[in-house]
Amino acid sequence: MPSKRIFSEWFRIRRELPQGKRMILTIISFCFPAILWCVVSYVPWIWHPDMKITVAASRDDVATVFTAGDHVSKEYFPKYVEDIRTENAELKEGSKRKNQKLLRQLSPLAIEAGWIAADEAQNDEKIYLLWQDLATGKRKLPALNEENLEIIRANWAKLSATSPTFSYKALPDEPLLKLIPQGKPANPSYLPAPDEVLKTGWKSFTTPPRNEGATMGERYRSSLSIIFRGFLWACLVGVPVGILCGTYSFFSNLFEPFTDFFRYMPAPTFSTLLVAVLLADDAPKIALVFIGTLPHMILMISKTTRLLDPSLLEAAQTLGAKPGQMIGRVVLPGIMPNLYNDLRILLGWAWTWLVIAELIGVKSGLTEVIETQGRFRNFDQVFPVIILIGITGFVTDQILAWLHGILFPWAGTSGRISRAVASFVTWPVRTVAQGARERVLADELEREARYINFNTENPTTKP
Repeated sequence: MPSKRIFSEWFRIRRELPQGKRMILTIISFCFPAILWCVVSYVPWIWHPDMKITVAASRDDVATVFTAGDHVSKEYFPKYVEDIRTENAELKEGSKRKNQKLLRQLSPLAIEAGWIAADEAQNDEKIYLLWQDLATGKRKLPALNEENLEIIRANWAKLSATSPTFSYKALPDEPLLKLIPQGKPANPSYLPAPDEVLKTGWKSFTTPPRNEGATMGERYRSSLSIIFRGFLWACLVGVPVGILCGTYSFFSNLFEPFTDFFRYMPAPTFSTLLVAVLLADDAPKIALVFIGTLPHMILMISKTTRLLDPSLLEAAQTLGAKPGQMIGRVVLPGIMPNLYNDLRILLGWAWTWLVIAELIGVKSGLTEVIETQGRFRNFDQVFPVIILIGITGFVTDQILAWLHGILFPWAGTSGRISRAVASFVTWPVRTVAQGARERVLADELEREARYINFNTENPTTKP
């Protein structure tokens, strides 16, 4: 039956799927969470427990101040709107200062519409003209409902009666009406919509920082430096120790018991000590990555070394190989493909220490953005950094996997590109080897011909 045939094509026990089917599943593995995120964010009846405020208003009798972009619960939002309507109906005493702040209610909408720049949010002259344009119909802002347009017209009637252009002294003392809060259904602040994450991420990487702070590019390079420097130091110590432990029982019993004990100590517990010893720069951060990675590296590489085929070692000993030759010519070449894969896995392990490492001492790198913006619940700025770290780790791992096929083409199947590149890279070596084999074969044929000719010219006689 067709269904059974399809099932047998896709679900084969211990059988590799064809390249096309593997590619389809790879695409689905990435698309599914992205589609789920979009469905949750954009389909109105799925899940939107909050209201994202687009037009905010402050209450006179409440200390809490909401601004555009803040989230409130759907249950509270109607009460918030009714409270502002009640204050408009009562119209308590006003002042020029209150009216000036009220005029700036339009700033977030004007910035979103591209009418003014973000640094012009308090440019009262431009905002005053926006009130005039909206009241007279010269400009239209779809985000404003009819109720707020009526309030804008009523307020402009009072403003234009005193001055057609902005003047703080000319602002009326009588209170103006507040814009009624508006909002739209939204995810909770900890799960911003994909378009918000993309917009904020692009803005973060293209907008120069304020107060001469570090750019996102500089933070990214700093984080990469900490990860790779810490991992490099771990490799310089862990690889030779791990190989020695896997080769000699002496080193295994000397190093592995304490290493096994040490790996259960959480690396962050050493953060205060590292800062005290190495001061509060990048050194303690690199040391934390080193400490968190080294014990696992030693134990994993020693295990990989022990899995080497014992017959290779026995053959080398039979041929008289010395201990140094055993390691350099048998152990290292034999474990190199698996050792390379171990280091790939351990590099991913090193990435898990990045956030903790950058928080010790002076906060730095990408983690400073995550910690600072998360504290103020600006998760639309946190998600781009998290995604960037994931993309960096994934791309690095894929590049290393691709290089595995080039460096060790004999160690397993690789993709077409890897095989093609490996064939190109090793072509000079293969050409020389082929030439050597042909010369050896020619010499053997020549010797055999000479032997035949000699026997023909000098036949042996039986006694």
